[in-house]
Amino acid sequence: MTKKDTSIVLFHEKQVRRHWDENKELWYFSIIDVIGILTESANPRKYWSVLKTRLKKEGSEVATNCSRLKLMANDGKMRITDVAETESLLRLIQSIPSPKAEPFKLWLAKVGYERIEETEDPELAIDRAMQTYLKKGYSKEWINQRLKTIEVRKELTDEWQERGVKEGLEFAILTDEITKAWSGKSVKSYKKFKSLKKQNLRDNMTNLELVLNMLAEVSTTEISKEKQPKTFLESKKIAKKGGDTAKKARKDIEQKTGKSAISAKNAKSLQNKKIKKLQ
Repeated sequence: MTKKDTSIVLFHEKQVRRHWDENKELWYFSIIDVIGILTESANPRKYWSVLKTRLKKEGSEVATNCSRLKLMANDGKMRITDVAETESLLRLIQSIPSPKAEPFKLWLAKVGYERIEETEDPELAIDRAMQTYLKKGYSKEWINQRLKTIEVRKELTDEWQERGVKEGLEFAILTDEITKAWSGKSVKSYKKFKSLKKQNLRDNMTNLELVLNMLAEVSTTEISKEKQPKTFLESKKIAKKGGDTAKKARKDIEQKTGKSAISAKNAKSLQNKKIKKLQ
């Protein structure tokens, strides 16, 4: 890990130590702190030791997937402690018999049920996304634009799969290529520019940024359909060409407006601006 960002988050009004891994773009939380809050155990370290042994006997890989990091202890010194990223932490919470853990278990069951429903009826996913964005304070105009980007993105990833591009790392590499081509920034540097960590980059784009990003992805999809690349390297070159199309549009807009189309504003600052206008 190169750059560290260690802080404390409130959980049930009690403190949980956490660490941000910039390379992996993941938050890691202190397992001992979470267990101490949920179980109110006098010795959460021992509780975790017993739980870890039980999970291993059950064949669970959760404990194995946990990491160890130096976090600030009560005595003010940096000490090694077991940590888990969000997914592993939620799985651990499922294994803790505690009334305080029950709300999380109910929430996980609800989310799981909703995902099964969405598999049967994809329209439900769109409706839920709309409601989620509205609750977060986004405007309806922005939401309509954002939902369109999801459709455009799906067409692009379908095309990549058709060309043998593997989901995961290869998708990420091509996405980065498109983003760098049109915006001049990698996905990571773009997120840093907007003061983001784990947040979705598109959820923090202005309407103009969303439109330019869509243009880049639509162009990439159409070029790929026409050229029918046979290798990942060919798909990578096409991704750059698609991004270059949006870059030309960005440069033209910037020349005519006299200001950058790439904004440092994120969802929080944009929503705060909207609230001020209403006041």
